[in-house]
Order: sequence, then structure tokens, then C-alpha cells
Amino acid sequence: MAAVSYRKDMDVPPPWGLGGECLVGMVRHRSASDLPCGLARVPGLSLVVGARYDRSPVGPYLELAVGEPARSGVRVGMCVTTMVVTTADARHAGRSKWGMPKVLGDLTWDNDGETRVLRWDERGLVLRATPVGPPLPILVPFRSLQRRGDGLVSATASLRGLARLARVDVEVAEIDPLAWLEGRHVGAVVGSARLAMGEASLLSGLRTPRWSQRPAPDPALLSGPSTGRLAQR
Repeated sequence: MAAVSYRKDMDVPPPWGLGGECLVGMVRHRSASDLPCGLARVPGLSLVVGARYDRSPVGPYLELAVGEPARSGVRVGMCVTTMVVTTADARHAGRSKWGMPKVLGDLTWDNDGETRVLRWDERGLVLRATPVGPPLPILVPFRSLQRRGDGLVSATASLRGLARLARVDVEVAEIDPLAWLEGRHVGAVVGSARLAMGEASLLSGLRTPRWSQRPAPDPALLSGPSTGRLAQR
């Protein structure tokens, strides 16, 4: 069994606070991939998000994520269907605590004047955001819906910071499963960003969530780190 890097700070219980800078694009197109079992699609915009976290319980790392609107019963939220990070600790924490389908990958972040560029080298995907408006304070609460090793889980979260309206461009190969992200989108660059992730709770039909103190291990973590897209089932 391959060894997995593990930081003591991963024992810190949620809520977790992460700080840095985020790029957010709102995508009208819909993915053709299936959502995890137990979740259904709902109308709404999908999101492509790039983040440079300077502060987190597992240290600095880069992240790229794709979220799609979904529901479990009457609970509506965002389901992350693709997520890549640059450290094994971030991968382990995201999968074991919140059921995020995190994989390891090579990401690079560049500043070109006010433009921010995040590249996912293995996939040839480029996320570019150019702000066009003044900074305004925001506070955006949302709900995460994921399938963890022990079942469907829900977690409340919020993003706050100084947001500037932005042109967000995504470049990706036509044959890539993420080709539906290609094009220009409306979005934002969020500076002084702070993401707060609450504890994930198990969902059992429409009953009150049962708070999970000891999440079941994710099978993907037992085989060590991986790269590329890993479908969440």
C-alpha cells in the first residue's frame, strides 16, 4: 500500500478557513457526465473555479474545480465533479472530510498585470480571468453536496472577499471531457478571499442529517495519490 502524506493539521475539525485569491467563471453549458449516485441535476449555472490558497490547515496549494448544480431530496447545492490540487495533504483532507473528488495534478498560477492565469498542465486546460470593474465586498453562502466513502454528505460553506467583475476565458481541447467549459464566461476575481468550509453531515433520505465524527475511508485514498480526472461515483 502506497504511503500517503499526512499533516497533523488535518486533524483540526471543521470549520476550516482557507485564504488567498479565487477566479470564478459562470458556465451556461451543461456537462454530459453523470452526477454521483443519489444526486439529481437542477437548472442553474455551473462554475469553474481556480484558487491560490496561501493559508489553509494543510498549507499553501493551488486548486481547480468544476461545480454543477444538484439536489438531494429538497436540499439544493453545488456538486464538485472535477477537482485537482497540487498537494497530497489537500487531496487527502478534501476526500476524507467532504467527499471532494480531488486528484493530484500540475497546476501553475501566473499574474499578467491584473489578469490571473491558472493552467492545468496534464489536461492543457487554461483558466484566464481579467477584472473589468471596481472591487466590492461579497459574502456568498452555499451548500456542498458530495458522495463520500460512507454515503452522501452535505456541508455549508461561504466565500467572502473583495470581488471584481471579470471576463473569464477557458481553453481546453475539443476531445477533452471538460470541453464544455471552452469559451468566454462572466465571472469574478476575488481578492483577499476567505473560504469557510463547515463539517460535512451524512444525508439519509429526507431525514435530519447525522453528524459524522469518523468518516469512512475513501477507497481512492487507500491506493495512494493519483493524477488526472477521477470520476466520482
